[in-house]
Amino acid sequence: MIAAMGRMLPAGVAGAAILALASSPVHAQALSQAPFDAQGYRSAAFRAPVDRDPAPATAISPAQALGLAPGAALFLDVLPAEGARRDGASGAWQLASPHQTIPGALWYPETGRSPPDPVLWQALAARVAAFRQQHRGAPIVVFCRADCWMSWNVARRLALGGVTGVRWLAEGIEGWHDVGGSLVDTAPVPVPNP
Repeated sequence: MIAAMGRMLPAGVAGAAILALASSPVHAQALSQAPFDAQGYRSAAFRAPVDRDPAPATAISPAQALGLAPGAALFLDVLPAEGARRDGASGAWQLASPHQTIPGALWYPETGRSPPDPVLWQALAARVAAFRQQHRGAPIVVFCRADCWMSWNVARRLALGGVTGVRWLAEGIEGWHDVGGSLVDTAPVPVPNP
């Protein structure tokens, strides 16, 4: 007996029911939009509770992040820029709405998607590499908003790519503000096409 569609059915009947469900157009579309890709990165429904560790990146609490001395870490905001457009030639972004972030953070929108846009990802990776050359042991703090998989994706992708000291601020901008951190207006880092 196998549970299928809320009932216990004999294995042969349940298997046929599951096969029919999987081949239905509605279910096939849902399967094609599964929330995780083959590498384990979130690829859909990014605003949802994050229920897993981004290892080999490690978590950092808002209080720990707030305790870092200015310039002692690279803060990367990876919140998507909803409704924005990036000019490929200049790299400048036209925003649909203003954005506030942690003071000193660099905003690399859209880099938390899976798969990431290669041009945007390369720009973020180059900035991380330059920082790492100058500050070998300093943490790299990746964040967006609370309950957002974008920062989880970026933190994990960087750490799996060999970047050391990657910290994931799961509580994001809200968590930083909740522990007394100030916020400032910001614009995305310009990323021109190569």
